[in-house]
Amino acid sequence: MKKTQWYKDAVCYQIWPRSFCDGNGDGIGDLEGVLSKLDYLQDLGINCIWFSPLYCSPNADMGYDISDYRNISPDHGDNELFKKVLDEAHKRGIKVIMDLVVNHTSDEHEWFVKGIDKNSKYHDYYHWRDGKGNKNPNNWSSLFEGKAWEYNKENGQYYLHLFSKKQPDLKMENPEVRKEVKEIMKYWLDMGVDGFREDVITFTSKRDGLPNGFPIPQACGMEHYKDGPRIHEFLSEFREVLDDYDCFVVGEAPLMTPKNALKYIEEKPGQELDMMFHFQHMEADCIFMDCLNKPFSLKQLKKVFSNWQESLYGKAWNALYMENHDHPRIINRYGSVEYREESAKSIANSYMLQCGTPFVYQGQELGMINIDLPNVEDYQDIFAVNNAKTLKLFGFSDAKIEERLKTSSRGNARTPVQWDDTDNAGFTTGTPWMPVNPSYKDGINAKAEIADPNSVYNHYKALIKFRKENPIAVYGKYKEYCKSSKELYVYERTYEGKKMLVICSYSDKAADFKAPAGYDLSKGKAILCNYETNPVSANGFTTRPYETRVYVFD
Repeated sequence: MKKTQWYKDAVCYQIWPRSFCDGNGDGIGDLEGVLSKLDYLQDLGINCIWFSPLYCSPNADMGYDISDYRNISPDHGDNELFKKVLDEAHKRGIKVIMDLVVNHTSDEHEWFVKGIDKNSKYHDYYHWRDGKGNKNPNNWSSLFEGKAWEYNKENGQYYLHLFSKKQPDLKMENPEVRKEVKEIMKYWLDMGVDGFREDVITFTSKRDGLPNGFPIPQACGMEHYKDGPRIHEFLSEFREVLDDYDCFVVGEAPLMTPKNALKYIEEKPGQELDMMFHFQHMEADCIFMDCLNKPFSLKQLKKVFSNWQESLYGKAWNALYMENHDHPRIINRYGSVEYREESAKSIANSYMLQCGTPFVYQGQELGMINIDLPNVEDYQDIFAVNNAKTLKLFGFSDAKIEERLKTSSRGNARTPVQWDDTDNAGFTTGTPWMPVNPSYKDGINAKAEIADPNSVYNHYKALIKFRKENPIAVYGKYKEYCKSSKELYVYERTYEGKKMLVICSYSDKAADFKAPAGYDLSKGKAILCNYETNPVSANGFTTRPYETRVYVFD
């Protein structure tokens, strides 16, 4: 089948279903709610949706522990309703991609339940090992809770779980498991789905023998499964399925670098993935994990941005994002709640006008912010279990641990989307599964922002429109300026004789911006600004807090 590259012109919107919109009043987001908001997404300019898991799940990790890959969870609807959403999205010119979570299943999946029996073929679908006396098979740690091995009383063995104890890792080395994965992919592609986001896909190949790992807190053993020995073989096999459809696939890959990413996404024969989600730019205010915070460094962020732009240009395609379901809201991290609208717009310009396919996370287009809940438990984040232990190892006090876990929790991004200023922000007529951020009463809601021409929402809408109408914003070559600045991120895009200069302040302090050599700002058109007046000379201007402007030159 001849494949197109429509995904390069797409702007994708991530829906985390449980918190998007509740259509039946039970307090949990569902496909009826999604159906009711398709016109909203179309009006925003979205032409691709990425659904976080909708499948049947006990929700130990909010849907990422799957008990049935072929059926939609009753929490969200059913397969018939999903097909209706899929068809209605396609009618609006909106593609749909699904989350493919195949590093692990739920321990309530039929394969695992049957596989407890050593004589069952499903036993070899997972990594089962005998203990070493009364010790674990090796010293690997889980990223979510405790050690990576859990003892099963029924068969007297241990099973591997890199994440929750209720998320046993699949043994991808078993060809029967890979066959199951391919059948799952075909099932949804045949229904009409347009691709997949593959969850921690670079963890799916484990080192033979599962040897002991280097004892790093929460990452012990990772050197034996990150970019494992057979990962490229497995992804090439999956690609054979994908190549029969006009679809795209983006892989999620912790600890990924541009050089390593090219092994997966370089556009040449044997290409395995179309794009890669990495985490490097999410570490500008932390060390490896969000909970190990440090002061935000714009210079570090810029270095990562430019490295990926320059390393991939002309060779591979970038996946651009600043928010998703696994991180707190970006305004609280890299922006300013005090200058919420200004910093939200500056952050939007800074990443969405780079070369690549932009992803917008639900509520990001409204400038949603973190929530302040009384207790860590209120955030309903299983990741906090191990994070607390890690912070303890680093000598944090109990009070400081509580503070860090609350501000770094993934729950901050999982509060219900704020649709209007009615009860529960219009998310549900029932009791929401998680508290709604009270900021919806302060104008941070879709209804208010749609009506305000200067809102964060309308900035995103204009930005998406500009990107779709101007190839320079999609395909232009990237070059960074002002590299030493601690306040400004400045870059140009050039394409077919046109130029675009993107200027973004990440500071509440004034900074003197001097136009790069060859630029006369008075001859450019200023667009996508976040202040009503934009005084300028030919050579530059002094920025206001979190100011952003884009100059286009024909």
